[in-house]
Amino acid sequence: MNVPILVAAIVFWLAAWAFNEWLVRQRFESEIANRAAHFAVPVLFGITLLVLWEGIVRGFSVPSVLLPAPSMIWQRLINSVPTLMADFRQTFLKAVLTGYALGCGLGFIVAILIDRSPFLQKGLLPLGNFVSALPVIGVAPIMVMWFGFDWQSKVAVVVIMTFFPMLVNTIAGLAASSHMERDLMRTYAASWWQTLIKLRLPAAWPFIFNALKINSTLALIGAIVAEFFGTPIVGMGFRISTEVGRMNVDMVWAEIAVAAVAGSAFYGVVALIERAVTFWHPSIRGGRA
Repeated sequence: MNVPILVAAIVFWLAAWAFNEWLVRQRFESEIANRAAHFAVPVLFGITLLVLWEGIVRGFSVPSVLLPAPSMIWQRLINSVPTLMADFRQTFLKAVLTGYALGCGLGFIVAILIDRSPFLQKGLLPLGNFVSALPVIGVAPIMVMWFGFDWQSKVAVVVIMTFFPMLVNTIAGLAASSHMERDLMRTYAASWWQTLIKLRLPAAWPFIFNALKINSTLALIGAIVAEFFGTPIVGMGFRISTEVGRMNVDMVWAEIAVAAVAGSAFYGVVALIERAVTFWHPSIRGGRA
């Protein structure tokens, strides 16, 4: 056991925790300083977790096959950039983004159709709840058999995972406007489409973006898991499954780190678009205050 490294990591973690506790209670006169402090708190918290992780692994001499140190994972990251980029393009740029766009788009369109048809609402929604409960590990092998081993089968899995959250949330959002507001639109002789565009869709945007944010993580999970069941010799899921078998756990964690950064960035982009579109919503105005 390397006691000095372990003690140093714990001391740094406690000091950073105390600084974070002080920082979150501060209110600066400058709005830029407040935003910088708001951004610094999670960054510093993440750094302290990495330092503590490094200290525990090195302090207790944990075997790298069980848990590699962050420094070891970083070394693998910078030495495997071409491989990681190829896996990122295969999984994220092809499977995730394509499946996300198709699944969310189809879910939105079908929700509009269901809103127009009581028959579809009573017939399709129960079926949708059933399909959405299917485990991805059961659907992925079937999609691989149907669409082949390349990224198209992963797109199919992502579409299945993202379609029904978008469908259910959009239907709930379209019903969010009150009867009084709809009656007011009728007094203006507004058509169904005019009511949809000017009243019901704006009221539904928070629900729709909630589905978009949920699907941003579901899409990545679905694509990676689907690659466990058949893929060309490239992709995040393929790399994780093969490197685990070779006991190259540092490469596995490197892929996990890339997936985590990509998923967080994707979620952040959707959240920024939400703030721009639904700036009028109380939750957004309250956050800005």
